[in-house]
Order: sequence, then structure tokens, then C-alpha cells
Amino acid sequence: MKAPRTMIFAALALLASVASAATERPLAIDPADPALAWSGCPAIFPAGCELSVLHGDPARPNADLLLRVPGGSALPAHSHTSAERMMLAAGRLSVKYLGAPERTLTGGTYAYGPAGLPHSATCVSEEPCVLFIAFEGPVDANAFAGSLD
Repeated sequence: MKAPRTMIFAALALLASVASAATERPLAIDPADPALAWSGCPAIFPAGCELSVLHGDPARPNADLLLRVPGGSALPAHSHTSAERMMLAAGRLSVKYLGAPERTLTGGTYAYGPAGLPHSATCVSEEPCVLFIAFEGPVDANAFAGSLD
């Protein structure tokens, strides 16, 4: 009688998933909203770098964040344990991934960074760069000492 037991567990898992989704609230957040809570970036990043958690818990999978860096600031070479999906909300951001050509992101540009792939970035605009990042796993930043070329 494994089939009925398996069906019961599947039904319970589905109900738990629906109940969890029902407790979440929809969000619509403007990256320029003065009510956003900003905090400092990891120590490997320059002064003035800030993060705001939009959704989720950065210590768990699937956190959504905003990264804000002052115009002209450079983020040194680093990697993340998690893959990251990004869209630039403001400014112009030049990004260089190991073994890939440098790209300049403008407002609305989507970018994907594979897990573990070292990269660097520079906000090449005078205004701050604001980058939306959706991490697949927990959020971290690990310094990379090698060349990205």
C-alpha cells in the first residue's frame, strides 16, 4: 500500500506549499523609495556601497536585494557561491566576468552571473548605480585575487 501513502504525502506537501504562498504578500518597491532600509556591504567592497533586502533572507536561498554604489566606485574582483540574476535600475555599470568581454549595463539591462565565477564592476556614471540582484542561494561575497582576463 505504498501508493496511497505516497499520494497522501504528495497532497500534504502541496497543501503546505499553497498555505505558505498564501501567507506571502505582494510587493512593489521603487528603488528610490526613501523608506528603504539600506545597510553596508561586505568589507571587501568600497565605502559608500549599500545593500537593501527587498524580499527573503540573505542567509537562505532566493533573496532579492538592491546594491547601490556611488558614481565612479569600483567593486573589486569577487565571486558568489550562488548564481545571481540582475537588472540595472539606475546608472551605468561596467561589469567584467572571468574569461568574458567587459559589458556596460544601462537601465533595464539584464545580466546573469554563474555561481563561483569571479567578476568586478565599476559604476561609470556620475550618479549612483542601483542594481537589483536575485540570488539563488545564500548571499555571500568572496574576494578574488587573480586576473579576470
